[in-house]
Amino acid sequence: MARPDKAAAVAELTDQFRNSSAAVLTEYRGLTVAQLKQLRRSLGENAQYAVVKNTLTKIAANEAGITTLDDLFNGPTAVAFVTGDPVESAKGLRDFAKDNPNLVIKGGVLDGKALSADEIKKLADLESREVLLSKLAGAFKAKQSQAASVFQALPSKLVRTVDALRAKQDEQGGAE
Repeated sequence: MARPDKAAAVAELTDQFRNSSAAVLTEYRGLTVAQLKQLRRSLGENAQYAVVKNTLTKIAANEAGITTLDDLFNGPTAVAFVTGDPVESAKGLRDFAKDNPNLVIKGGVLDGKALSADEIKKLADLESREVLLSKLAGAFKAKQSQAASVFQALPSKLVRTVDALRAKQDEQGGAE
């Protein structure tokens, strides 16, 4: 391969590392072309799965400011560049790896922080961003309802107390 081709490949990979919220390195040894196609579909629309050359990808990652992945560039390597929800892509990788043990998750990076293979599996166990946001909204709504109940209870309790005092005074006034 000519030098300009390598420089262009490194520049493209560097852009992918910079524009991705996450990148997951995998070993794909033993997977067929059909299985790789199926894997790409299972990752979702916001991820791109690319078989890469280790030396060029290592250079691109370093140029993008990611030096924590250097030890993972050995053997046949492919990278899932995630631009959307990393949980969805991690779930896709985990589920595909369950059915196809030839896919090995090596590790990755999420927002500049290195992730081990176990951390990626934990990320896959999380619920999606939309589900977590809806749960958060539900919790806020519940707290508002509780606050409204407390605020409504205070005036009604005050009215009951005043009525009790008035009744007690009427009793004392009638007893005299």
